[in-house]
Amino acid sequence: MNSKSLNLVIAASLGLSLLVATPFSAAAQPYPEGSDKLMAKLAELLPDLPIESVVATPMAGFFVVELEGGQNLYGSADGEYLFSGDMYRLTSEVENLAETRRMTKRRALLEAEPLENMVVFSPAGETKSYISVFTDVDCGYCRKLHQEIADINALGIEVRYLGYPRGGLGTPTHAKIVSAWCADEPTEALTALKSGMNIDMKDCKNPIAEQYDLGRKVGVTGTPAIVTADGRLLPGYMPAAALAEAIGLN
Repeated sequence: MNSKSLNLVIAASLGLSLLVATPFSAAAQPYPEGSDKLMAKLAELLPDLPIESVVATPMAGFFVVELEGGQNLYGSADGEYLFSGDMYRLTSEVENLAETRRMTKRRALLEAEPLENMVVFSPAGETKSYISVFTDVDCGYCRKLHQEIADINALGIEVRYLGYPRGGLGTPTHAKIVSAWCADEPTEALTALKSGMNIDMKDCKNPIAEQYDLGRKVGVTGTPAIVTADGRLLPGYMPAAALAEAIGLN
């Protein structure tokens, strides 16, 4: 079996997709002391693995290999063992260490995205919290969520929309989203599109391609994808009351 075939076999067994992988360059990026053997073995067997970072775990002799999209692998320092999944810490409660790291990463990524690049629906009164929503204008559940935008705002929740054309860039949906972001009144244009109406097609300098890439980094697999202020990812539609409860407002 050649190295490419072996790479695909191992990836399939771990449930990974390497079709859009960005190879990890150990020479270009620092990695923790003691992980040399593990990184050498990954470079040999899985050279296309889309690694973002390598971090020591609280368990001696193991490292977490963080991949693009939020998936984690765990490898032994001797480079002999690799497994996928989440690591939990058992104290007085069960803590998902992997999800804690993902939340921190999502929060940092979204805090770095300028608010002016989003289409924002703010409460008329006090803003108690906010959600960032990766949205598609032709997605049925995105439209259903937007139908409750007034109720969501009334609960004190600000909605910050980011464009995420599910079919990818260069599609008719992508063009519609760009047109909404380029409109004179983006909130009105986005509402019109989510109501099944047509708007004037426009093009301008816009952040949609970058937001689409950001969504993939955050771990978006479908729309609407809701990210809470503390970095939790809530995939799919949620009614306004349930959403408020999920973010701790009820």
